[in-house]
Amino acid sequence: MGSIHYFLGLEVQYTDKRVLMSQKKFTMDLVKEFDCIDCPPMTSHLDSSTKLKADEGALLTDPSYYRKLIGKLNFLTNTRLDIAYSVQHLSHFMQSPREPHLKATYHVLRYLKGDPNLGIFLTNDADYRVKAFCDSDWAIFLQFRKSVSG
Repeated sequence: MGSIHYFLGLEVQYTDKRVLMSQKKFTMDLVKEFDCIDCPPMTSHLDSSTKLKADEGALLTDPSYYRKLIGKLNFLTNTRLDIAYSVQHLSHFMQSPREPHLKATYHVLRYLKGDPNLGIFLTNDADYRVKAFCDSDWAIFLQFRKSVSG
């Protein structure tokens, strides 16, 4: 059957000694589905000046819309690890989502629009060091103030 190129929304691109796994088509479909295609892209996944609280803002009339969006963003974290923190934080509000939560979720969508090609890059390089970056600040959210990942 050959090498895999597209499976369940996961795109795999091969070069000589490298593999890039991404969800570009899924990302762009998501941006289009939630009407962010004409919005300007953002450079960060969450606005650092916004402090989300569970009981502030007007309740959404259709909470299933928010839940659907968060579910799709959660699926996207398979290859977009840069949004995992944001999606995890926004998923805390799925019980009773409010306008500020939806606005923050649209901010994540606009961030994804900025570079939909990002994904997981694998190489056959002799350098085995792990290279990573983390800008999470768990203490800033007073309501939760704990890491749920370990």
